[in-house]
Amino acid sequence: MSARPIASGTISFGLVSIPIKLYAAADASAGVSFNMLHAKDSARLKQQYICTKDGEIVPRDQMVKGYEFSKDRYVTFTPEELKALEEQSTQSIEVVEFVPITKVDPVYFDRSYYVGPDKGGAKAYALLSEVMKDTKRVALARYAARGKMYVVMLRPFENGIVMQQLLYADEVRSFSEVPLEPADVSPKELGLAKLLVEQRAAEAFKPETYEDDVKKRILGLIQKKVDGQDISIVPTEAGGGQIIDLMEALKASLAKKPEAAAPAAAKKAASSDEGSARKPAKRAPGRVAQMRTEAGRKA
Repeated sequence: MSARPIASGTISFGLVSIPIKLYAAADASAGVSFNMLHAKDSARLKQQYICTKDGEIVPRDQMVKGYEFSKDRYVTFTPEELKALEEQSTQSIEVVEFVPITKVDPVYFDRSYYVGPDKGGAKAYALLSEVMKDTKRVALARYAARGKMYVVMLRPFENGIVMQQLLYADEVRSFSEVPLEPADVSPKELGLAKLLVEQRAAEAFKPETYEDDVKKRILGLIQKKVDGQDISIVPTEAGGGQIIDLMEALKASLAKKPEAAAPAAAKKAASSDEGSARKPAKRAPGRVAQMRTEAGRKA
């Protein structure tokens, strides 16, 4: 079934104008959600707004929006005034510049949308996708929609284009706010860590190999309730003591089979490619033994 567009607009770069349609890239309904019910009769509950001053329930026709300009002091706005504050929604995606994708840190990524060509825009759409692939650059643009101005990134994806909504600089907190303690990493620790990375290395991200096991478990328990069965909490096993020695933790990680961390689907994908999967598995034990021998001599 073809996807339904959620909006239409125009991409412009230079004097080139491309009519496009936007499609949702994620399915928000895929998650598990619960409704609030009355415990007495299991009827759905409605949300109400209560005045914090007199405790009265306030109907929507008596509500106004306000902005808090100082502690507990508000300036209110009429619907007409709020409309005047909004950015004019032109649905125009105006390309400002093209930059290497490696220069846009994923910490700025917000929502993703698929972009498809509208009538008459197929050739220009294909041109934009191809030129970004060839130059290995993405387009940064301004997008006026829903009364707001967004900064977005257009990037080639498969045979088309994805629009990535970005956060503004003042919406991303500085990493300098994170407290860090100075720490020195020894060459031996770094060597074992590199070996651990190589043992679990993959050449590509395959999202289909990962499944939401928590969601599957919850849906399974919900189905039990639907079928009239009782569900109970299964006590989790107490984890082992924390390994404080970093070298011992690295050695223990290398001794542990990597399949314990790999999803079941990932193991199936790996077994289907015998030529590429078996050779690294034969080399890894030898390299681990060699690294351990060297570490023992130096210790």
